[in-house]
Amino acid sequence: MIRPDTNLCNLEIKGPQATIRLNRVDAHNALNETLISEISSLLDWTKEHSTVNGGSLRILNIRSEGRHFCAGADIDMMRDGGSKSEQENREDAERLDRLFHGLWSHPCFTIGCVQGVALGGGAGLVACLDHAIAEPGTKIALSEVKLGILPAVIGPYVYRRLGSSNFRRLSMLASRVDASEALRVGFVDEVVETKDQFEQASNKVAQEVMTSAPNAISAAKDLVASLDTWNGGSDQLRKWTLDLTSRMRGSKEGQEGLSAFLEKREPEWKKNSNFEN
Repeated sequence: MIRPDTNLCNLEIKGPQATIRLNRVDAHNALNETLISEISSLLDWTKEHSTVNGGSLRILNIRSEGRHFCAGADIDMMRDGGSKSEQENREDAERLDRLFHGLWSHPCFTIGCVQGVALGGGAGLVACLDHAIAEPGTKIALSEVKLGILPAVIGPYVYRRLGSSNFRRLSMLASRVDASEALRVGFVDEVVETKDQFEQASNKVAQEVMTSAPNAISAAKDLVASLDTWNGGSDQLRKWTLDLTSRMRGSKEGQEGLSAFLEKREPEWKKNSNFEN
């Protein structure tokens, strides 16, 4: 798969880590059609080069240049939406959903550093991360209802991160919550004292990820996705988890992990867990 050419964001690879960096600084990294498509193409590329698909990537970082993480939907795109047909607006929504679902379901462990504001679609990106790190000046808002629309496309992902009551409250209020409140409700997972500590904090998380079995990490994400959407009975769910447990224990990683534990040695993946960012 050829590495995509991009103008409004870029991809950096360093060992097992990839970093997608939004770089539309003049518009506070607002999401227009081009940026949405470019991020999605980079998500597809890094997915194809993850360990699950025979590649070497295990961690995906999401960063933004400039003062703000992402100011949400581009103002021109929102303005054009008023004159578009329902089908054209549906195509825009599908483009957005491809972005959010691509990040949510990405096989790598995803880490984001969120500075400044993350509004609307920017909040959606935060919700899709496995580990979100904020700084004291971070503000997050589900701001859609102030514009007479809804956080519908990002809704499934924000709902899963916040739960029903917090998602309902914040989507109706549409006000900006600060870093401490975002941490309290679970919108972010960590708040550092200054933006200068982003690198240290993300490296610490990445280092922890590298000590675990790579395919098992991706399988854990798939497990949660299956539980989120399970519509069978409880007996079927129990049987499914038993089958999954048996399959994982018999897998190459499962056998290596259990053998290493019994032999009191490090598993193979942990021997190569040290890296430099």
